[in-house]
Amino acid sequence: MTPSTGSPDPAGEPSTSPPIPASSATQRHPAGRPGRAGATGRGRLLAGSMIQRLAGRRPRRSSAAQRPDGPRRGLLRRRAPGSKRLSRGPALRDLLDEALAGVAARPTRLVLTTLGTVLGIAALVATVGLGQTAAGQITQRFDLAAATRVVVQPDDKAEGEAATQLPWDAPARISRLNGVEGAGTYSRLEIGDDLVRSVAGLGGLGGQKSGYALPVLAGSAGLFDAVRSQLRTGRFFDAGHDSRGDRVVVLGKHAAEKLGINRVDAQPAVFIGDQAYTVIGILDAVSGRADLLDGVIMPNGAARTAYELESPDAVEIRTQVGAAQLIAGQAPVAIDPNNPSALKVDAPPLQGGVRKGVESDLNALFLLLGAVALLVGGLGIANVTLLSVLERISEIGLRRALGAARRHVAGQFLVESVIVGFLGGLLGTAVGVLLTIGVSWSRDWTPILDTQLAIGSPLLGALIGLLAGTYPAWKASAIEPITALRGT
Repeated sequence: MTPSTGSPDPAGEPSTSPPIPASSATQRHPAGRPGRAGATGRGRLLAGSMIQRLAGRRPRRSSAAQRPDGPRRGLLRRRAPGSKRLSRGPALRDLLDEALAGVAARPTRLVLTTLGTVLGIAALVATVGLGQTAAGQITQRFDLAAATRVVVQPDDKAEGEAATQLPWDAPARISRLNGVEGAGTYSRLEIGDDLVRSVAGLGGLGGQKSGYALPVLAGSAGLFDAVRSQLRTGRFFDAGHDSRGDRVVVLGKHAAEKLGINRVDAQPAVFIGDQAYTVIGILDAVSGRADLLDGVIMPNGAARTAYELESPDAVEIRTQVGAAQLIAGQAPVAIDPNNPSALKVDAPPLQGGVRKGVESDLNALFLLLGAVALLVGGLGIANVTLLSVLERISEIGLRRALGAARRHVAGQFLVESVIVGFLGGLLGTAVGVLLTIGVSWSRDWTPILDTQLAIGSPLLGALIGLLAGTYPAWKASAIEPITALRGT
């Protein structure tokens, strides 16, 4: 067989290229790749390429191209410049485009679906932020009150005679310690069956014949400073009243209400049994000794004369912030250096432990509320995604008929759910942060918010969307093409 001379090129020279079989010419792809057998014409080739892209499959090669020793082995290895290998599945960009188109096709439903996730994430961020802020305010108030209070009293379980009494000058001994801001004695008097009644003013208005069984207390002049007392009206008794044993009292606000006394400028008197005492002040608030607001407080000097008080029951100490533990260790030695173990000291726990305990309790409560809100948002995404699957059965069937695999259909619906969850998490985080700042500003608090929670909340929303869309995506992937197309 004589070799063909070939056809002349435009320059007039004969071509030296070997002849190409007619069957190969009709099967060759315009880009240099072999097409499906029997597909001829430019329109047929473009349609086949589009179907293969939708289906996410590689084009099948001819049997001759698959043989290692086939006549087109060299041509298969060489690809045209700029050509790309087709992937086994849809490209990520195409998948995102399809998912965004599916989500944006129904804007009203998107808003309603995203609203559940927004509320869930906003509730989570706001509750945790407000919980941390409230915990900070609680511990701050604890630092100003309970964290600076130390109480020293005799230990009934200790051995020795000195364990039963405190010296009268115990406040003066305690005040020498560095870090003490106030100290005073406190005692509860035994008055038997005596009742407390009042004569409001000089005219005897508001007198009580039967009287009230109110607690009667005794203290030194420094007691009111030690418990951070605040006056509603009048004044406190001082060291002069104590040393002289004057018959004066200060009423707690609840005791004053029962006795019908609301002012002291007319020098009202109260009777404890048959003994009259002049009211010189009314307490409005205290810290640490709530029974002072319900009782009648007299100086130690008057209590020693009227009720033979032998020694104080306890010593109230107010320290500087952070000095409570130090004063608690030094106070027994300062009061009774010979037998400090005979005294019992009540000191606040370490501030760090209290702060962590309060924060953990509040965070656990608010996290539970946020989890419930997130559950509601996730169920909303699942319901709407499942409804979208039912409405798009014909579309799913068409994709499956064109060659799309189950995983491709499931991937599209999963991406749609993740996008909805991420958008809800992003908007919910913004709403939660603004809500925390707004409430803190209205309450004059210092807002405290965990930055990791604020950054991770959108990702949490995406995770909720992924979990919520798992079942609808599986449901969509299980639809058979013939069933979907027959239903249309």
